[in-house]
Order: sequence, then C-alpha cells, then structure tokens
Amino acid sequence: MITRGRVWKFGDNVSTDAITPGRYNLTKDPEELARIAFIEARPEFAREVKPGDVVVGGRNFGIGSSRESAALSLKAAGVAGVIAKSFGRIFYRNAINLGLPLLIGDTDWLQDGDIIEVNWRTGEVRKGDEVRQFRPLEGFLWKIVEEGGIIEYVRRRGDLCIE
Repeated sequence: MITRGRVWKFGDNVSTDAITPGRYNLTKDPEELARIAFIEARPEFAREVKPGDVVVGGRNFGIGSSRESAALSLKAAGVAGVIAKSFGRIFYRNAINLGLPLLIGDTDWLQDGDIIEVNWRTGEVRKGDEVRQFRPLEGFLWKIVEEGGIIEYVRRRGDLCIE
C-alpha cells in the first residue's frame, strides 16, 4: 500500500486528549470524530487535512487515555497513517485494530507541509529524491491493517482466525 500526501507534524508526547479532546468526544460517529481531530492543538487540521495526508509525531505519540476515538478520528479524516519515533501502546493497538497503518523511526527530517510518498508495507518513505527506511508493521499486525482492521480481519477469516 503506497500513499502520497502532506505531512502534519507534531512533537513529542501527543496525547489522545490532544487528538480528540474529552469534552468534544461525545460520539462514536466517525464523521463527527473527524471534525474534532486536533480541534484544540491544530484547529485547521480537520478543515484542511486531505485523504492520503500523513500525521508525523515524535516520541510517545498517542499517550494517555485508552480512547479508541483518537485513532478513529484520524482514519475518518482521511489520514493515510501515522509515522512516529514511538507510540503509546494503547493508541498503537487501537490504530492497528482500526486499520490505520503505522511506521516507527526517526522523524526529524520530516517537516510540516512536506509532500511524501509512503510504502506502508515496506516502511520506505520518500521526500523528493531522499528516501528513508522506517520499521513497518509485520506479520499478524500488518494483516489486520491490510484487511481494514480487526473486525474485517475476523469477518473474512471466521472465528478461528489466529494463525
């Protein structure tokens, strides 16, 4: 799976509350959640994000509460995936379970507004002529994302889907 889009750069320790603040988080409707993504941290995000854009973070992206809505809001907004130095464990699994691809590696060379091409399967990220390698999801985790999330994965494979 290869996508091309704009970088939305964030720093270290971006919490799930920064992605979907609790006081706005009153729904499970993906369209509503897309409208509140980063509403306080980057108010323009929900208006300007385009399908295929990539959220890029530093260390501990998605730390904090276990709200699934943080990953769901990004996916619903059209974000192709998230690249960060590291992830909060619950956000990491919520993203995978919702079919939102993730890459891990050094994001310092990526800047807000850069246009990048990402091969989510191999972890290759291209910015102009420069190419860097990131750690992609592998094995069972990649299969879940490839299927569109854990629900689709189970739906297609039946009750005994663990390999």
